[in-house]
Amino acid sequence: MKKAIAVLETKLTSHQDNSSVKPVYPISNHHLDLKTINNNLALANAQDIVAWANQEFNKNLVMSTSFGIQAAVMLHLVTLVIPNIPVIWIDTGYLPKETYIFAHELTERLNLNLKVYQSDLSPARMEAIHGTLWENKDLESLNLYDRIRKVEPMQRALKELNAKAWLAGLRQNQTEFRQQLSYVNKQGNQYKILPILRWSSKDIYEYLTKYDLPYHPYFDQGYVSVGDWHSSRPLTMDDGDERDTRFHGIKQECGLHLPTTNEEAQSLDSSQL
Repeated sequence: MKKAIAVLETKLTSHQDNSSVKPVYPISNHHLDLKTINNNLALANAQDIVAWANQEFNKNLVMSTSFGIQAAVMLHLVTLVIPNIPVIWIDTGYLPKETYIFAHELTERLNLNLKVYQSDLSPARMEAIHGTLWENKDLESLNLYDRIRKVEPMQRALKELNAKAWLAGLRQNQTEFRQQLSYVNKQGNQYKILPILRWSSKDIYEYLTKYDLPYHPYFDQGYVSVGDWHSSRPLTMDDGDERDTRFHGIKQECGLHLPTTNEEAQSLDSSQL
């Protein structure tokens, strides 16, 4: 599997080491002209984007992690620039044992300033009230599950940490929705900043190799994405897309990264014109 990742997408240009590009980053008091900012960042490398975000938002900047398959990349890359940045982890209570071990090991190795958030409803209480929602295998049930276990805790985390901007490791080649995104986006009351948005799977592999960083343990079992134990499975030859291995193939996004208003959705649509 690792050899396969190493040769994936070899026709795409790597975005890791474009260090000769030194764009100008205007400080804008958090009223960003997204078009201008994204034009200025167009040729920046990931480290430059993180440095700009730190300069722009400073103590109001956080990052998120799922401790998923490739999580070590963003955690290492960001903390090289901002060692003590608050790292939000939404613990759903349904993660595989291996994810908890992986999270512990990376937290120790990278000395992460980890902020763990969970739903106010325990798994047992949620199941008593709503049942085992994932077993319904319908969109309404999965969306309710995600709102309870992921979206509400994340919104609470952003509010309590006074976050004005949020670094995340989304990549354009992961889902159709993510293909619409730019390096800097507005979501709710926060700006969403995506330093590795244009990285390929080959870029990810090369970064992990360069810094001797691990994939999630499930990578060697054929997983290309991992979340809760009941809604993740290995990739098969019949899968048309990596995200088919999540949420029973019913949906691609858990809700954490989707527009929160019609205006945001329309803005994304218009940016593609």
